[in-house]
Amino acid sequence: MASSKTSRRPAITIGKGEHGRLTKLAEAHASKNPDVSDELLQELERAHLVEDALVPPDVVHMGSAVRFTSDLGEDKQVTLVFPAEADIAEGKISILTPIGVALIGLKRGQSIDWTARDGRTHRLTVETVHASEDFGKAL
Repeated sequence: MASSKTSRRPAITIGKGEHGRLTKLAEAHASKNPDVSDELLQELERAHLVEDALVPPDVVHMGSAVRFTSDLGEDKQVTLVFPAEADIAEGKISILTPIGVALIGLKRGQSIDWTARDGRTHRLTVETVHASEDFGKAL
């Protein structure tokens, strides 16, 4: 029986430098948050890698402002950030959350199934992506 983790996933693109930083982050948090760390590592493993400067502007990366819709009828705008900058009240979601992992590397128009912390599977669709020009410069 196939699990939702083995269901077809859309192609994703990640910059090589960001890939390295996210791999280290996932490995560092493996003992604290093993499920999400494993999911992130799986996504990173399957990603198409390009030079950071060549990541298309409509691809979700760290610091991107993303508007997505979900199968629950949600229409949300969030910014994908590293854990230290996460602030749900400001719409800043950590890459080390199930939805953060689901968003990384997707481009506008793509959809993905993701498993919430309550174990239920949901589907989200990326509607718009706006890159932060200065996010990567501080890293």
